[in-house]
Amino acid sequence: MSFWKEIPLQNLTQVQWESLCDGCARCCLQKLENEDTGTLHYTRLACRHLDLDSCRCTDYENRLAQAPDCVQLAANSLHQFDWLPATCSYRLIKNGQELPSWHPLQSGSSETVHQAGISVRDKVISDEWVHPDEWQEHLIDWVGTNTS
Repeated sequence: MSFWKEIPLQNLTQVQWESLCDGCARCCLQKLENEDTGTLHYTRLACRHLDLDSCRCTDYENRLAQAPDCVQLAANSLHQFDWLPATCSYRLIKNGQELPSWHPLQSGSSETVHQAGISVRDKVISDEWVHPDEWQEHLIDWVGTNTS
């Protein structure tokens, strides 16, 4: 059964909710907001708590204490999902779209997100090596939040 097709996001168990994460780690990239337009820009700088190879948080259970800017995705905040990359499964499901074939729930492997080039693996560096005043020098456009 494809539970994500049958059960509304708000009714998923915690295990089901967590399994929707495809492991791309694009949401773990540092972002800058244009103060004039409100436009969000992604950088190639990953949170210092991200394991750059596995694309998983090194301290997931304590991430909110370790990284105060970390956002905890929750079904009761679906209206806030538009900042997520267009490939994010939470955003896709919220918008009534299908999970892509590279998603681990579709492929049966956590490696397909990396093989498809969707994850940040081999594309980013840790923010611990760059002063925040220099983040704007690391803007990228391959993440994409547009769905078109």
